[in-house]
Amino acid sequence: MRLGILCVGRLKAGPERELYARYAARVAAMRNIGLTGLDLLEIDESRARNPAERMAQEGDCLLAALPAGGKLVVFDERGKPASSADFAAMVASDRDNGVKSLWFAIGGSEGLSPAVREKAGAVFSFGRMTLPHQIVRILVAEQIYRATTILSGHPYHRA
Repeated sequence: MRLGILCVGRLKAGPERELYARYAARVAAMRNIGLTGLDLLEIDESRARNPAERMAQEGDCLLAALPAGGKLVVFDERGKPASSADFAAMVASDRDNGVKSLWFAIGGSEGLSPAVREKAGAVFSFGRMTLPHQIVRILVAEQIYRATTILSGHPYHRA
């Protein structure tokens, strides 16, 4: 199963981009667990002045960027908190049930539109705190890497 992240905004060069790249490379290096790569699709932030309109435009772009047949999972403060083991189990279940690609979406500064949340097969949260979407991208990449280590029996995750 191919893995990918869809996100609003582009990371500039710097420590955030480097940390994301480190986790993406670690995911890509994992072998023999039925998961491949960690693609990244970035969409531009909307220039709409109205927050609701901006959220809707970005949501439309996220949905349009979702590859055909890809399953969508989103991270949103209104989502369900889950343990890393629960997250890994969801990834494994999708892999084992023949999902071809699994995409994780991160909204922009206004969050995700209702249309994106409704399309999602799962909605997860890193808690009720508001986090910058650039940092959430790193957290998502780390949790995807952690899920791959859990599924492979690698000692990175200490439960």
